[in-house]
Amino acid sequence: MYMNGIIKEGVSLRRIQVWQIVITVIMSVIVLFSTFWLTNTFSRLTHAHEQHTELAKAAYELMDASDYLTERVQRFTLDGDMQFLNDYFDEAFRSQRREDAIAKMSTGEESSEALKQLQEALNNSVILMDTEYYAMKLVIEAKGYTDYPELLESIRLSDEDAALAPEDKMRRATDMVLNNDYYARKDRIRTDMRESLAAIDEMALNTEAEEHTTLSRELTIVRIVIVIQTLFILFMVIMTSLLGINPVLRAVDMIRSDSPIPEKGANEFRYLAKAYNKMYSSYRHSLDHLKYKASHDELTGAYNRSGYDLLLSSIDLDSTYVMLFDVDNFKTINDNYGHEAGDKALIKLVHVLESVFRDDDCICRIGGDEFIVFMVHTNNAQKKLVSAKMEQISKELEDTSDGTVPFSVSVGIIHGKQAGGADNLFEKIDAAMYTSKDRGKNSYTFFSDLK
Repeated sequence: MYMNGIIKEGVSLRRIQVWQIVITVIMSVIVLFSTFWLTNTFSRLTHAHEQHTELAKAAYELMDASDYLTERVQRFTLDGDMQFLNDYFDEAFRSQRREDAIAKMSTGEESSEALKQLQEALNNSVILMDTEYYAMKLVIEAKGYTDYPELLESIRLSDEDAALAPEDKMRRATDMVLNNDYYARKDRIRTDMRESLAAIDEMALNTEAEEHTTLSRELTIVRIVIVIQTLFILFMVIMTSLLGINPVLRAVDMIRSDSPIPEKGANEFRYLAKAYNKMYSSYRHSLDHLKYKASHDELTGAYNRSGYDLLLSSIDLDSTYVMLFDVDNFKTINDNYGHEAGDKALIKLVHVLESVFRDDDCICRIGGDEFIVFMVHTNNAQKKLVSAKMEQISKELEDTSDGTVPFSVSVGIIHGKQAGGADNLFEKIDAAMYTSKDRGKNSYTFFSDLK
């Protein structure tokens, strides 16, 4: 009735056009402000994500530096090569990755808890260096080196250690950086780092939750504004069509019936599409989590067979030691103690491997009780270091203080250069492992030692 009255009264199109422009400008201003709020929210969310990524990277940098120092001092005590000693002091006093990690973490009050845990990890790392200095001094005395860092000149050996023969000093030094006490201290450093990462994750979740709440509220406002503007535009289109456009279109259709008019999207809608793409990136974390589940074993957390195949296709075998671990008498464990005990044994094995090997090394469960370890960035001259790790693993598996049943593993070891390619790798390492089985189990065999 109202619309018919307007039509009959002959409302001026000019007046309708003026009202359309005024209301459209008002609604457009509101949309622009809403998109401005969205832009600010996305900027804050992006900044928070980048900051949390940097903090997590800083925490890993400290652990990498600590692992690097450990590897250098262990190899120095095993081989007595001064290059490892020089590498150690270059990292500790020139690269200073640990101190840089602390500096990156000191970005504000929100990272104080993560900084506290990271600082504790650094303190424990520094304490561990005292043991490493003493072990290095033992090697220096055993080898008779005279040119070494000035810092080690202040280290004095105990009378008992000073009286040891050179080979005994070497054994004493090696034991100091490969025994249970040393690895227990390393575990404390890892624990502090994990707590630091947990604090960073909690901080990230809280920040993202706040920003997502703000984003949701602003998106609701944008939706409401768009709905109102759409209804208004629809109303104005109907009015304009009834009062003037339809007659013109009918006349034009009669003259130019074969000439279609192309449609172009509004800038606001193109902006919303762009905003949607930005929103998509916020869900990458969820997608990464799904990929993690697809490539990791649910029981132990190690890589599964799919993860192993992916690693095998991407790892540089020429700089990698590959180890095949097979649990001895695993069926007997399940039969005598139950499958739960068997599961606990597999979980313990992975935990022991994680504690002995570096974070860069990869652990894969390729079968029921078979595991592959890729020890990356190593050359085939490091058999002593690998052997020392095997002995440490054997000792820790025999420890039943955690309530698990005692068990052992048979291990086959090969360096990637000796494998002749990925296709021949498993056959050769499997042969080395079965040699360990034939020798009575609870042992390890290098493929290079096979006749």
